[in-house]
Amino acid sequence: MSEIILMSDARVAAIPVEECGEPLVDVSDALLVDDRKNDSGAELHLRQGVLDRLLEAEARLPDGLRLLFVEGYRPPALQRRYFEGYGDELRAANPDWSADRIRSAASRYVSPPEIAPHSAGAAVDLTLADADGRELDLGTPMNANPEQSEGACYTGAGNIAAEARANRAVLGRALGAVGLVNYPTEWWHWSYGDRYWALMTGAPAALYGPKDLDIS
Repeated sequence: MSEIILMSDARVAAIPVEECGEPLVDVSDALLVDDRKNDSGAELHLRQGVLDRLLEAEARLPDGLRLLFVEGYRPPALQRRYFEGYGDELRAANPDWSADRIRSAASRYVSPPEIAPHSAGAAVDLTLADADGRELDLGTPMNANPEQSEGACYTGAGNIAAEARANRAVLGRALGAVGLVNYPTEWWHWSYGDRYWALMTGAPAALYGPKDLDIS
């Protein structure tokens, strides 16, 4: 397996951000939306350029398949809470681990808040559904962490059924064709325009940085 660059890697943080000013837009009228992350409504937003690419990707799917959107934008404060909470779980289970090891391990599942693609409106958690909106099997529940799934949450994991592997490939071909990149520890996480995307594609800078969203 090729090297997996984690979100905590210094090479990700070193990517500059040249904010393009693109707005965050509500995706709920454009995509099939699942309500499992129904928090404040903020999660229904993405940068316009990311949404445009998702619509193009959906058009590339085989007949009878749709994208099932679960979560997009995540406020920076919520991202920090998720990151610190998972770090606390790892620390409790592994009291001998150093702070750097905890940070690295936590970033397999939750991005450090200062570089998080979700907080830039650049990342989307999504899966596939059939024409009737029924979710397909992609091997693990979305948001299963590495411990819960025995590593099956990794995009290239070998410990999943052939059908799930094929479904992951269908999703990956469609999203990759429109320029999104996957975070390889989470089969459901794809992004465009953020620092991780820039590092993976060789772009000189990220297009989107952390952003606040007022939906009150």
